[in-house]
Amino acid sequence: MKKKALVLGASLNASRYSNIAVNRLVQSGHEVFAIGLKQGTVNGVQIDTDLMPYKDIDTVTLYLNPNNQKAYYDYILSLKPNRVIFNPGTENPEFYNILKMHEIDFEVACTLVLLSTNQY
Repeated sequence: MKKKALVLGASLNASRYSNIAVNRLVQSGHEVFAIGLKQGTVNGVQIDTDLMPYKDIDTVTLYLNPNNQKAYYDYILSLKPNRVIFNPGTENPEFYNILKMHEIDFEVACTLVLLSTNQY
């Protein structure tokens, strides 16, 4: 099933995992949105620098370290995603608890591995 995904911490740098994730999500047929520090386009996906009021986001996949995530807690909650994926290096028990209180599922996993093993 194809889902709407938001890559938070997206990069224009092709060697960054967030960039690779945007590409793989698009290749897998998902509708992809992205927010990063610099505007640009990755595989047809516009990277926004502003917090956009996206609708019907299924999955937020994080590429921000725990300290940088704090500024996005309220924003992510406002999107009411079905789940949040904490990629390697983004693990954040504080945010896990906040998501639990708002009944939002989360996974500590690698988006790229989930896609490659058909578990996304």
